[in-house]
Amino acid sequence: MFIRRSRALAAVLAVVAVAGLVGGSGIASAQALPSGAQSQTDIGDQLRAIPGLTVVSESATPPAGYRFFLLTYSQPADHRKPAGQRFEQRFQLLHKATDRPMILHTTGYNMRTTAFRSEPTRLVDGNQISVEQRFFEPSRPDPADWDKLNIWQAATDHHRIVAALKPVYSAKWISTGASKGGMTSIYHRRFYPRDVDGVVAYVAPNDRINRLDGPYDAFFKNVGTDADCRARLDGVQTEALKRRPEMLAKYQAAADAGGLTFTQVLGSIDKAFEMVVLDTVWAFWQYSTQADCATVPAATATTDELYTFIDNVAGFSFYADQGILPYAAYYRQAATQLGWPSLKFEHLRGLTQYPGLYQANSSLPTDLRGRHDPSAMLDVDTWVRTRSSQMLFVYGQNDPWGAEPFFPSRNDSFTYTAPGANHGANIAALVPAERDAATATLRRWANVTAPSVLSRTNSVEDGLTELDLAEPRNERRPM
Repeated sequence: MFIRRSRALAAVLAVVAVAGLVGGSGIASAQALPSGAQSQTDIGDQLRAIPGLTVVSESATPPAGYRFFLLTYSQPADHRKPAGQRFEQRFQLLHKATDRPMILHTTGYNMRTTAFRSEPTRLVDGNQISVEQRFFEPSRPDPADWDKLNIWQAATDHHRIVAALKPVYSAKWISTGASKGGMTSIYHRRFYPRDVDGVVAYVAPNDRINRLDGPYDAFFKNVGTDADCRARLDGVQTEALKRRPEMLAKYQAAADAGGLTFTQVLGSIDKAFEMVVLDTVWAFWQYSTQADCATVPAATATTDELYTFIDNVAGFSFYADQGILPYAAYYRQAATQLGWPSLKFEHLRGLTQYPGLYQANSSLPTDLRGRHDPSAMLDVDTWVRTRSSQMLFVYGQNDPWGAEPFFPSRNDSFTYTAPGANHGANIAALVPAERDAATATLRRWANVTAPSVLSRTNSVEDGLTELDLAEPRNERRPM
């Protein structure tokens, strides 16, 4: 899906002196130019002057008012051994002006290669970088030591990129991300609190004690405004498992037609089938709204109707090897540090065949499975509650991932919940008073008033797409 690009040789400008190692972290960056000289130096030349940074390409047709670059930055595979193995980490830059705020968008996943503006970027009319998470291909060391995929190593990746670019972009920095990307921005803030001037984390789960998942079961007993909708969703799962042979036959036919296999991860199509059925209600509320309850079939629906609904909501192809392997880095992090929600599925007792299936390690090849370390999330949760500052959290009322949220300190930090919203909740979805308050807070942190150019939501107008804050389909969870 992605092409690993070779590094291009870049000439270093004579007017730019190379700084020494920054803070003992092994981070080399270009010295900041005097304000007048910096404004007259081409941004492409300034980027090429940064040691370790490669300008892979610049768009010949950038969005109006911007320049758009695809970049890589040389990172140690292990930041505790900076002289050892290295890899190229991809990121993109949407450049507006060096005196505008910079938004650090942490993807938590792969990096998209098309230009977009996250909501904070639009609200402050700023620049934006979007960084691919380590170990998502092609930003993966080769060979890969998966023990080096942890929240501190990833936070240090972002820290080094910030240090490299701050001499060029010396205005305020705000980090942001959605779901796992939001979690990533929080972890970066925890380990390097001075890198940015504020964090806007969207729909970020906080599984502080992995084994205590009661809030998720309570969520599904009360989500939405329609008890009949919840009952019909439970009925879809129940009927699908009761009709396992018929459903499996349809699944097998689709797998054969699509060339799907089940040998590398789950081991059988039967396990994949059960996993998809277990995922259906979660996926419905993560991506759908109360209005979509009208599409939920009744228990008397035909097998074809049940299969089509489940496929549209949860996606049968995802738990095939071809669907799940690209997200191995996500499941590995969930298994070893982030945690995962384990539901009781009381309404499915006697119908499931694989106890303990619904967990992160089930979605990993055997050699990548790991033991969970509870200390990492407890540390982050304690820090967020007691010592964090300038943290803004946005959740969706009907999003299952918000069942275990972060609770920030009172140090200039805030939490908002968008009524009726799913995993795509954002500031715009808040009630007007909270929307205005959150926007004002973000702009205060970024040291701007109103954007100099009005934000537009129509991508045709300015050539930019907006970031869909709901993660792309099937980038959703390790469970």
